[in-house]
Amino acid sequence: MRLITLFAFAAAAVAAPAIDPGVPRFPLPDGFPSPNPDQLAEIQRLAGGTLPNQPLPTNLSQDAIATLKLLAHNELYEVAFFTELLNNITTAAPGYGANDTAPLDRLLLVRQIEAIKNQEELHAIAANAFLVSAKQEPIAPCQYNFPVSNFQNAILFAQVFTDLALGTIPAVQLLFARDGGPASRNVITLGSILGSEAQQDGFFRSTQRKNPSAAPFLTGSTGAIAFNALRKLIVKDSCPQPLSSIGLPEWGDLDFFSAQLFINNYIDSDLAIPEPSWPFWISSNPQTKNGTLPFFVAGLSAAPNESSIVYLSGQNKPVAVPVTKFLQSPGDASATFRAEFPFEKRGFANGLTIAILARGLGPFADAEAVSAAAQLGPVVIEIH
Repeated sequence: MRLITLFAFAAAAVAAPAIDPGVPRFPLPDGFPSPNPDQLAEIQRLAGGTLPNQPLPTNLSQDAIATLKLLAHNELYEVAFFTELLNNITTAAPGYGANDTAPLDRLLLVRQIEAIKNQEELHAIAANAFLVSAKQEPIAPCQYNFPVSNFQNAILFAQVFTDLALGTIPAVQLLFARDGGPASRNVITLGSILGSEAQQDGFFRSTQRKNPSAAPFLTGSTGAIAFNALRKLIVKDSCPQPLSSIGLPEWGDLDFFSAQLFINNYIDSDLAIPEPSWPFWISSNPQTKNGTLPFFVAGLSAAPNESSIVYLSGQNKPVAVPVTKFLQSPGDASATFRAEFPFEKRGFANGLTIAILARGLGPFADAEAVSAAAQLGPVVIEIH
């Protein structure tokens, strides 16, 4: 049996696409995604630690491989995002100057974001190493959308996609555990990545004057949920490997009816304001917690009968609520409908909540069951 370690993979070639000006170009100046040994040593120094040298599994289930491909895509997105954020801060780009980051110590902030960026590079190298060890092609970077224009929104956005990663990594651990054998050893490695991401998330939250941890039990996700959220942030047809090659289902888009409506009615003015292109919804308004949410769907020509909005929050059982007030837009195939958001009634957790339009009225056993029945989504909701 051939054993591959993360160190052995780091120097392997990974093809990188041409990137439009204004976003990070791969390979990065430090050689990522295929650094040479000296470059890797510097990445590890800045990250605060080395790649593990434990042997990697050579046989994985198709479900584990698909979710690992998604994890690699996610880590590459994070590398690109933090590379751009670091550049914006160090060059004092508009929205990222001293007044925008105050009262934070800018020298310390640069060192913190630099550490996170290098940690994400090692996470991406590790995810691709798992794939190569299982005789799969490593994932190459795509072109990405960064829907932020200032420091406050960048940190808030980082918190949201890190929350989603924190819900997805345990799903990968579960698949490795199910595979058993040598693969189960790497549940521990994935757990260490989970802990690193959680520490980063605490930093993002504290920077926004929030509690460092949102809730005692964080919301779980699946590879399919994370994939359908992430694909909205990837420039269409920009990936060297088509997203369909991941092997996860692609659902239709589900959105809120009006971004401006939520900015006007649900967002506290002392927090960063989500930008109109965000595929996420952020709220700290207590009225939201026991209200109804208006959803919008493009390309829906008939009422979603025998379907429901299903919420995932904390480690609770999924909560399914009926779709109401369905309204077809005259002249096109778009539609709006409403669904109750029973945050306090059903014991939702602060932080991440995931909403999906799924076939059936429930009950659903867990996030995997919701993913199997999903039609549209997800909508990613953050309640502070």
